Amino acid sequence: MSKIGDLIRKHLKNFIPYSTARDDFKGDRGIFLDANENALGSVISENWNRYPDPRQSYLKQAMGKSKGITTECIFMGNGSDEPIDLLIRAFCEPGIDEVMIFPPTYGMYKVAANINNVSVNEVLLTQDFQLDMTQIKSALNDQVKVMFICSPNNPTGNLINTQDVLDLVTVFKGIIVIDEAYIDFTDTPSWIGVISKFPHLVVLQTLSKAWGLASLRLGMAFCHPKIVDILNLIKPPYNISGPVQNHVLKALKQEDQMRSFVEEIKELKKELGWALEQLPIVLKVHPSETNFFLVKFKKVQEVFQYLIRNEIILRDRSGSVLCEDCIRITVGTAFENKQLILALNNYLKR
Repeated sequence: MSKIGDLIRKHLKNFIPYSTARDDFKGDRGIFLDANENALGSVISENWNRYPDPRQSYLKQAMGKSKGITTECIFMGNGSDEPIDLLIRAFCEPGIDEVMIFPPTYGMYKVAANINNVSVNEVLLTQDFQLDMTQIKSALNDQVKVMFICSPNNPTGNLINTQDVLDLVTVFKGIIVIDEAYIDFTDTPSWIGVISKFPHLVVLQTLSKAWGLASLRLGMAFCHPKIVDILNLIKPPYNISGPVQNHVLKALKQEDQMRSFVEEIKELKKELGWALEQLPIVLKVHPSETNFFLVKFKKVQEVFQYLIRNEIILRDRSGSVLCEDCIRITVGTAFENKQLILALNNYLKR
């Protein structure tokens, strides 16, 4: 496989990043007269007048302990979307290089590539939502620098075959990104455990799903320290706010609560899946390893609009390839799930 230093865009190899006011001092005590902050305090909280730690040192220590990985292998971003964007900016020359994705999948891979003027090489999943290895190997070329695999996949809900992913990690010479936004809902081990074997592997995770911290917008990229260094080189100086860092530090002490959430969501998912399968307008409830279902409906647009009029908001996926007539349904509370099924029954009684 290629060396990471050979994969980075040429103009970034000698790039000099913005130097924050705190780069020259490592500590949190002292008389800080370096960053033009308001020394008198904040109009909201006395602790919010100072810039946050640009490297999130304490938070990375806690995250590393939780994930069983060294802090040097952790990058933190504004949700997973920031490292997605930064990886493309770091390794793909605009107008020359490509990213490879496997639709149907998370839409931000393509959006981020388009924003950065990087071509998208799309290879469709198979009918059972797995990697089409023959087509992938045929489509690979020297311009593909970053590959995104979402597992469990959004919007289909299934895990991608482990051996297929391992084959690609072994064969592909560029940066291979495995997005594990929904990994906490599965019993499958994270790919974090093999990062030491594959220096070009990046694993994305988030606190938005199982941890219930979507509003805080914290995503993590676990990868070789050299990739972390590159991402730190080009990220905004203070990309994770102080309040977010403090709240997540507290949240990481509540891992048992997260596990409890996951188990309850799994039970609610079983009940919701069974209830959906009883409805004559439901053609298929796709198997799911996440906190949502991809569901195929008869007269999908009619059903979708009826639910909107009844203030039940789902995600229409019927326009996505291989997801014809499908709606994505997040598992809600017991009450919310009951209201959804009630509304669908009312639709049938019209």
